[in-house]
Amino acid sequence: MDKLSRQFLYTYLNNISPTGHEYSGQRIWLDYIKKYIDDYIVDNYGTVVGVINPSAEYKVVIEAHADEISWFINYISKEGYLYVIRNGGSDFQIAPSKKALIHTDKGPVPAVFGWPAIHVRDPKSEPKMNEETIVLDCGCDSSEEVHKLGIHVGNVVTFDDDLMELNKKYLVGRALDNRIGGFMIAEVARRLSASKTKLPFGLYITNAVQEEIGLKGAEMIAENIKPDLAVITDVTHDTHSPHYNKIKEGDLKAGKGPVLTYAPAVHNNVLKNLIQVAEKNKIPFQRSASSRITGTDTDAFAYSGIGVPSALISLPLKYMHTTVEMAHLKDIENIIKLFVAFISQLKEGHDYRYLK
Repeated sequence: MDKLSRQFLYTYLNNISPTGHEYSGQRIWLDYIKKYIDDYIVDNYGTVVGVINPSAEYKVVIEAHADEISWFINYISKEGYLYVIRNGGSDFQIAPSKKALIHTDKGPVPAVFGWPAIHVRDPKSEPKMNEETIVLDCGCDSSEEVHKLGIHVGNVVTFDDDLMELNKKYLVGRALDNRIGGFMIAEVARRLSASKTKLPFGLYITNAVQEEIGLKGAEMIAENIKPDLAVITDVTHDTHSPHYNKIKEGDLKAGKGPVLTYAPAVHNNVLKNLIQVAEKNKIPFQRSASSRITGTDTDAFAYSGIGVPSALISLPLKYMHTTVEMAHLKDIENIIKLFVAFISQLKEGHDYRYLK
């Protein structure tokens, strides 16, 4: 990873982009890819699409989602304590003792999730940790003080954690799910531009909003673009980290390569093509299976319109939906390589139908 890529990576992933409030992250992302694309689209809810060769009839999408999990302020007590509800799949069990930022019209307000000390809690009667008991403290002694800071019900709250690296091989941060995907598809655009690759089709590099609350951004942009082919990237679980059941979740490990998924929404012929490309280019990969749905934007694209041949390339991730999500740098690089190689071998009007 060169200096420019690393600078973009840290700027983009350290930025706050909670579901429904992705604007600032999308601005960073678009500013970065503008020099590598011919045109761009921004839809009504903030999904951003960089387009290469926009006049082409055949349309190929590569996609990631831009939003991160967060909280909403739901209640402010007269004593100045704040109570929250989820915005996406936020985990109340990791909240106590975490630093947080409350996002207001006046700017971010620092706060902490507090919890009683261990030696004053009775195991028989201590409060059960859940959304109703975790408490956000912004240093105010009354609701009036809280309001003076610009805080009100509906403000979004995110954990306050920045990127770091471990042992020169793992990237660690709070929002790798899935802004690391946005980084990877942006790098695909950059590498295609650097190699002066001429595409015989339109490439729609799509950074979708609101995946964490039900694939909503992907549903909207799929209807807008109406692509002929879509390849999605998201994260999946490193099941070699503690407390995973490989029989249930599969045998997947960070550092062993991108994960290619078998699922009803994944078009078998597109998947076979991805495997062929990976094998030809000696890109390591792993296999996974999903029952019924993938739970990613792949489902939204696959079942849009009359049906879009779609596939999923996943990044193995440790500790998903925490502030210390961990991804292997080799896997990130190999996903970028797989995308570039796959796109470079595609022909205009590539036909993935079963019966021709």
